[in-house]
Formats: sequence, C-alpha cells, structure tokens
Amino acid sequence: MGFCTKGDHRRFLEVCPRVERFIIEGGIILIKFWLEVGNREQERRFAARIDDPVRQWKLSPMDLPSRRRWYEYSRARDLMLKHTDTRIAPWYIVPSDDKRAARLNTIAHVLSLIPYRKLRVERVKLPRRSSRGSYNDTASIAQRRFVTARY
Repeated sequence: MGFCTKGDHRRFLEVCPRVERFIIEGGIILIKFWLEVGNREQERRFAARIDDPVRQWKLSPMDLPSRRRWYEYSRARDLMLKHTDTRIAPWYIVPSDDKRAARLNTIAHVLSLIPYRKLRVERVKLPRRSSRGSYNDTASIAQRRFVTARY
C-alpha cells in the first residue's frame, strides 16, 4: 500500500528483533498478538459494513483495496512472523473469526503471561459507629428534595 520502500521493510525486519530485545531487557513486558481473520469472515464483515450506514465508519481507506491483495498481505505476514517471532518476543496468533471468543482468549492469555504473587489479605472488620455528637441525621434532611425512587 506504499507505506514504506522495500529497503525500509527489509531494515525493519532486521532491526525489529533487536529493538524488542532492548525493550524487554529494560523491564517491559512485551506481548505481541496477531489477530487472524479468515477470508470468509473478513468478506462477511466488510459486506455488513458496506450495507449498514451505521457501521460504514469502520471501513478504512485501505480496507477495500486490501481485499484484492489478500495473498500479498498473507505473504507479508508470513515474512514478518519469520523474522520477528523470536524466543524472547514471540507472536501469539489469535483466531478471530469469533470476536467474543477472541477477546476472551486474548485476555486469558495476557493474564497467564503476566507474573504475579498472591497478596496477603487482612481480615476487614467494620468498626462500631461512635455515638459521640449524635443527633437524628435522618430527620435533618427529611424535608429536602429527593430523587424520585423509580426502580
């Protein structure tokens, strides 16, 4: 789609794993997901957006032209995965034809990758209300404006 030259692309594939290593060595948790949508599902989603004026905003200027370049994009994905799917910064592919399942599976996977330790939970005890300075605090607002209880 003309976002960069072939040289820029080659350089990205060469440099990306090194940059990711620096990021991770700096203490940042780097998690990479590739949302994989099948041909039929992508076609269905695009058709639904075309037919529904409320969803047309979801069509970016590159969406429709990208349909013609399906296999070029797939080859670019494969090349990107080949060069940037490393042991230290792996890609996780999320089958995304079912959006809800994809979201839940991704959330569960993120949580499984982030280290945590159980915290000691102290038992909470509700303290007694002090009667010092007590008065009828319900009566003091009884004549004020209240929101009508509808539910």
